[in-house]
Amino acid sequence: MGTGTSTTAASAVGHAEVLPALGRFDDFAEVVGVKKPGGRGCWCMAYRDSRVPVEERPDYMRDQCATAPGPGVLAYLDGVPVGWCSVAPRSTYRRLMHSRTIPFVDERDAWSAVCFVVRGGYRRRGLMHVLLEGAVAHAAAHGAAVVEGYPVEVDEDGRVDVVSGYVGTTRLFEAHGFVRAAPTTGHSGGRRRWVMRRELG
Repeated sequence: MGTGTSTTAASAVGHAEVLPALGRFDDFAEVVGVKKPGGRGCWCMAYRDSRVPVEERPDYMRDQCATAPGPGVLAYLDGVPVGWCSVAPRSTYRRLMHSRTIPFVDERDAWSAVCFVVRGGYRRRGLMHVLLEGAVAHAAAHGAAVVEGYPVEVDEDGRVDVVSGYVGTTRLFEAHGFVRAAPTTGHSGGRRRWVMRRELG
């Protein structure tokens, strides 16, 4: 197991624990679906560096999970890894640094929460809330002054499909103290995205 501060939070299924992915590559691989037989899950490279060849991505993420502060956080229920949030300084995400659709708000190197994964069988239980709060705590523990997300706008009923939902929703981020810092010209699943920020200083 890796090191790092544990963050716990109540969810709809009891008590969840959020831990840094540092030293937990196997748990990361299990959550994103690449350890199951024939698994073709995502290696979470779209924002980091999509130029990395597919066959090299396992080693790339293994290295990321072995290097502080790690590439994100994992949620656990009864010791079982059930969720993932990719959160790291924006400067470590090549796609964000070169994005034409997601603007920079200021000169600070904000930490960016770009992706959420909750394993099948554990969805609709509030775990994205647990993951986001854990991601903020992880960023704060490593000196972040501000945390950003780039979620989609939701309809009045608050529902989104899987295609849109991996980046989170404006409603999710607002529930955790984030505010709309800037509009973007980006979309996910046809839905408009926002830069949302939470100041930690």
